[in-house]
Amino acid sequence: MSGMGDRFNQFIGKTRFMVCRILVHLSGADAAPLLGVLNQSARNAVDADGSMRELGEGLVDVCQGLLERSSSWQSAANEGDVIWDEGEAGDYVTELFTDSAQRYLSSGDLGEGDPQAPLTLPVTRNLIVMIVIACEGEVPELETDLAEINALETALKTLINLHYQDRYRAIQVHFSPAQLGDELTDEQVLLNFPELIPL
Repeated sequence: MSGMGDRFNQFIGKTRFMVCRILVHLSGADAAPLLGVLNQSARNAVDADGSMRELGEGLVDVCQGLLERSSSWQSAANEGDVIWDEGEAGDYVTELFTDSAQRYLSSGDLGEGDPQAPLTLPVTRNLIVMIVIACEGEVPELETDLAEINALETALKTLINLHYQDRYRAIQVHFSPAQLGDELTDEQVLLNFPELIPL
């Protein structure tokens, strides 16, 4: 049925918007170093002041960082929709953004200790990366179940290509924990990211 609706909307000249969110859970020693890439991308996004080109460059760095650490992938999930109204697509992006932003739960105890002791930060063994994008047109590589390693690899490469094709209308990247020194426990992963499917 949706295929017929797609053809009808294309026939009457409507623009097809694809909005999706991809979640990737990394675990192990390689998870924490990716926080540096994510935080640099976040700083650049703030400086970009909404420039889709700059946001896209940051997303490319994040995707390449994830691809380089594929051996650390534990689980993944994705969701999304095809929308034929730009305002509704924007509303859905906002909904996914708000949900992602509420998932920063982590526990880092940097409280009072021995002032003479060297500063040590706990290194998280869990990292969740949440990518929300909106683009125009069809993207079969993202409009499928990504809870499988090959499909996820293809999807991340597709995200990189979409940047170079100038197809993005929105890009947002969230991650938990949000900074070095915070720790995302196994229990928090299970409680706050129940949609994740083991890879």
